[in-house]
Amino acid sequence: MKTNHILTTLLLGTGLFLQSCGNKEAGKQGAGPGMQAPATPVTTATVGKEVVTGIRSYPSNVVPLQETEIRAEVSGYITNIYVADGAYVSKGQRLYEIDRVRYAAAVDQARANMEIAKANLARVEKDLQRYEKLADQDAIAKQTLDYAYTDVNNQKAQVQAAQAALTTARTNLQRSVIVAPFSGNIGISQVRTGALVSAGTTLLNTVSSTNPIAVEFQINEKEIPEFTGLQTGKSSTKINLTLPDGSTYGSLGRISTIDRAVDPQTGTLKVRASFDNPANTLRAGLNLTLNVESTTAHEEMVIPYRAIFEQLGTFSVYAVSDSSTVDLKQVSLGQKLGDKVVITNGLQVGERIVVDGVAALKQGAKIVENNNANAQPKK
Repeated sequence: MKTNHILTTLLLGTGLFLQSCGNKEAGKQGAGPGMQAPATPVTTATVGKEVVTGIRSYPSNVVPLQETEIRAEVSGYITNIYVADGAYVSKGQRLYEIDRVRYAAAVDQARANMEIAKANLARVEKDLQRYEKLADQDAIAKQTLDYAYTDVNNQKAQVQAAQAALTTARTNLQRSVIVAPFSGNIGISQVRTGALVSAGTTLLNTVSSTNPIAVEFQINEKEIPEFTGLQTGKSSTKINLTLPDGSTYGSLGRISTIDRAVDPQTGTLKVRASFDNPANTLRAGLNLTLNVESTTAHEEMVIPYRAIFEQLGTFSVYAVSDSSTVDLKQVSLGQKLGDKVVITNGLQVGERIVVDGVAALKQGAKIVENNNANAQPKK
């Protein structure tokens, strides 16, 4: 019995000792959350400037030089549709007909009313002539002559009103047949034969010109003198397009229009280039890349392209603060130069940015720079 008691005491003591050690070890492991997260090792680069030449690329989209919505100009039922959806139409070509028979009948009625008004005018004018002769002989009362003058004036006004009604009826008849305002491609019809349409409100279709066609893009305000020279013909360069499938469009373009004002928020200006489009390859709304061969060399801010990451269509970099933390900055990209890219907005020369290790970072994260791998752009 005594031996068993001693063994039990030893086992209990050993268990308490192991539990105490385990608690201390757990305490050490549990201290992690209260400690500051370790710094993330990254490589950095300093934003500098480089002399840029070659080809500059701009995101762009296709816009028609002319585009208009076709709306009903008179009310009634669609009685004829003369063109197929998506067809090419020529200026003046018939597109839609709206109750033309009814409006033709309205013209006939208005013309008849005008003839009646003219006949009545002729009758009262003859009466006035007779009354004037009788008045010269004092054969009628002066009041009768005054009434005759009034009848003539009233009937002249009736003729004018009938003429105005006839003009309105003829205009409505003309508008009952809708024609293409210019040559181009028509879209998918919004109405079908038999549909009831209202004047000025019902959209029938849309027509847009196709050849030539425009491509719009944004340039930096520093590029305005260069593009003004291209527009006026004082300088020349090659302007081509990269289509969505990666192929190059067959025709070169020319700068046709520069917008009147710079956007003060972005420091950019809208420019329009014109391209021949005989096969309708460039369709309105198409997103593509416009490439401009540089006519002059100039300095631009340049950083390694691998420092850029994209989120929801915006481009950003991590800038390094004095306290060795990172600050997320949105940037605007310019020309791509091999493994580097031009920055048009969002950074300043001399700032340090993270080049490698971007994926492991978040806003405000602590970093440690790996200076041995630090690659800086040439200045």
